[in-house]
Amino acid sequence: MAASSLQPPSEPRNVLGEPLQECGCAPLTGWFRDGYCHDDPADFGRHTVCCVVNDAFLNYSRAQGNDLSTPVPAHSFPGLKAGDHWCVCAARWLEAYEDGMAPPVRLECSALATLQVIPLEVLRGHAA
Repeated sequence: MAASSLQPPSEPRNVLGEPLQECGCAPLTGWFRDGYCHDDPADFGRHTVCCVVNDAFLNYSRAQGNDLSTPVPAHSFPGLKAGDHWCVCAARWLEAYEDGMAPPVRLECSALATLQVIPLEVLRGHAA
């Protein structure tokens, strides 16, 4: 969960081509832990999809080996609960979508880079 030492993009855009909006600060999300779902070259997971997590997705993610519900104090991670907004890896979201477990997406808060992995039409179909 280490963030990059690089700076976020100066004017990041969302999947709609508009200025990227904040995803969430309670808990604080994003590759840079600044509340935004923008990435940089060091973010191999491409944490660019702003989701409203639900219990189904949290259980699915845990079953895939990524427990997002359990707090990890050493990384200042409080654990997520249904309703939290979180920047999810684009590939993991797509995997969840293909398995019928994708959580709702906040388009205005999902970075443009997401479209390199997930088609906009798919995201629109899961818009929060």
